[in-house]
Amino acid sequence: MSGNNDTAVLIKGALLYGEGEPVDVLVADGEIRRIGTDLDAIDAEIIDARGQVLLPGFVDLHTHLREPGREDTETIESGSAAAALGGYTAVFAMANTAPVADSVVVTDHVWRRGREVGLVDVYPVGAVTVGLEGKQLAEMGTMAGGVGAVRMFSDDGHCVHDPLIMRRALEYANSLGVLIAQHAEEPRLTQGAIAHEGPTAARLGLAGWPRAAEESIVARDALLARDADARVHICHASTAGTVELVRWAKSQGISITAEVTPHHLLLDDSRLETYDAVNKVNPPLREASDAAALRQALAEGIIDCVATDHAPHAEQDKCCEFAAARPGMLGLETALSIIVQTMVEPGLLDWRGVARVMSERPAAIVGLDEHGRPLEVGEPANLTLVDPRASWTVRGKELASISNNTPFEAMTFPARVTATLLRGRLTARDGKALGAALRGGS
Repeated sequence: MSGNNDTAVLIKGALLYGEGEPVDVLVADGEIRRIGTDLDAIDAEIIDARGQVLLPGFVDLHTHLREPGREDTETIESGSAAAALGGYTAVFAMANTAPVADSVVVTDHVWRRGREVGLVDVYPVGAVTVGLEGKQLAEMGTMAGGVGAVRMFSDDGHCVHDPLIMRRALEYANSLGVLIAQHAEEPRLTQGAIAHEGPTAARLGLAGWPRAAEESIVARDALLARDADARVHICHASTAGTVELVRWAKSQGISITAEVTPHHLLLDDSRLETYDAVNKVNPPLREASDAAALRQALAEGIIDCVATDHAPHAEQDKCCEFAAARPGMLGLETALSIIVQTMVEPGLLDWRGVARVMSERPAAIVGLDEHGRPLEVGEPANLTLVDPRASWTVRGKELASISNNTPFEAMTFPARVTATLLRGRLTARDGKALGAALRGGS
């Protein structure tokens, strides 16, 4: 597939949001042109979508593309391919690169490189503080005003632990109309910690990471956001207590949103029994009761959205002693299937709910105009087609990422993305990324 600008795509027999009767969807010139039955279009690329579900393209607020600095583990190109194969049309690339994305030079580079690759819209996340050190605010205004138009800032991988710095960041963000995303971890409570503090860690002799390390920062930042009349977003919520704190903050009218990762919905700390560092992640896998609370909170809308925290690592950084291993897991290509297994199959979400948590809410949180839009005529054709009847077995070496640190190796999951379209251009189809669909685009 060449991805030419004038190529139309005709999707035949899809179920919009998995509902109603099958319809045909004609996509041309970057938008949905017609929706109906028995549609025809000369020279259109035909996709037989009988029995498949059409959704708005997914948006990931939290991914690590490692470029610049660690191109041995991931690049914007390889990460974009993984995203497209996972059904994503937009991803937000976190700032903990080398050099750190704490200047407009780096954030503009990430933006431009994403556009050159053209498989997904890559939005750079700017650092809140210089060097992620938590001591001095970065030039947020300059990054927001750059070509990359940074709209979210985070020191992810580190907590903005100084309450005064965080308060100033929220105030500054409010004046700029941007979002602060907090990695909630009180560092004085997690020194040396490598696993959830509980019976499993105690039995295995692993230093414990208490829930309070996360929850204390969530509570503090909710109050700071209230006083600054600003918005705060909680990255990778992992505990039942965080759910209750976010529920309370929202009931008070505080502008707080939260995300949950697929791995925190599916896995728990029983996975640590093997000491396999592929299961090491930050925040750590919690207990089964926490995972259950997170699933329920996502269904209720207390947790707003799913974010992958896709974190590629080199083999030597994971195949080592558990305490020495880098935290993080791959997530872009497996996210949809895990949401189907944990949320759709148990009846916690329907397909319209999947669209809400994987596309509509994340797009709304950061104010994306072209993504998370309704499946209607005239809307941008950022689309994901899913075969709900499919099943597939995860093989790390077959994923698009340069790294293969997936905790889901050899696991069989339901549902699979069969096609992704970015502004009407096919970027992935039948398990293959389709090259630079937007090379040279605006």
